[in-house]
Amino acid sequence: MRDVEYVKRGAGDGAGETACPRASGHYFGGVKLLFIADIVGQPGRRAVKELVPQLRRRHGVSLVVANGENSAGGSGITLNTAQEIFAAGVDIITSGDHLWDQKEVMGLLENERRFVRPLNYPPGTPGQGSALFEAPGLPPVAILNLQGRTFMPSLENPFHAVLAEVQRLRLTTKIIFIDFHAEATSEKVALARMLDGRVSAVVGTHTHVQTADEQIFPGGTAFLCDGGFTGPHESVIGREIEPIIRRFMTNMPQKFEVAKGRVLLQGAVVEIDELTGRAKGIERVSEALPPKP
Repeated sequence: MRDVEYVKRGAGDGAGETACPRASGHYFGGVKLLFIADIVGQPGRRAVKELVPQLRRRHGVSLVVANGENSAGGSGITLNTAQEIFAAGVDIITSGDHLWDQKEVMGLLENERRFVRPLNYPPGTPGQGSALFEAPGLPPVAILNLQGRTFMPSLENPFHAVLAEVQRLRLTTKIIFIDFHAEATSEKVALARMLDGRVSAVVGTHTHVQTADEQIFPGGTAFLCDGGFTGPHESVIGREIEPIIRRFMTNMPQKFEVAKGRVLLQGAVVEIDELTGRAKGIERVSEALPPKP
């Protein structure tokens, strides 16, 4: 079992001015986490760059987590797109079933502690399934990535894998956020219900359609079945419309280019009690990027 590794942000990094102050070993004001759902292509990266600073100020965000598995041309992630996302103010990047679409991902898996792949890959797979984030004035925050198995590529059972990892992480922190990259709503709800009271929040990704079921379960775990996606919404889940229609009508291969119009940043802000790890609030985010002049 690997040791806990910290991803640290210095006092002058990112948006450190929003971090909660520390006094006499206690934290005040809770932890506010902004989660950005699937970033799609250049339009999604531009939305992150332009909107994250505003959202940090408006919500008093302590840290930002983003799913970046579609950030490189809509399929996969590269070193350059990851660095662009980090430079925009994102602290941790998660992924999903498009993890292997770009060969450059190996550089992230092997060298970037701020990049997290699904936990439930077999032993020996490069990379990490969770990371611990630490910044001045904040308690440690664990970020965990999982991938579902229903209508998805077959991986290890996420229900079994997550229990052991959550138990391990809780030895260090009670604040645990999970990005569950999965297709089936039942799978997402069931896993979140199983973990109610053991983790702070479970937010689903993958379908690129934001759901309206944000809630806090009885044990204190915040839940949103799907955060939606960050990118062009005048589209079919981020891609140009006509090629998708032709594919459905003809069954013939088409090139699915990333669309351009009506760009939104979607996800959620979760407020977490710093002492108990229980969620105090969850709010959906769907912020429009102003069109270029």
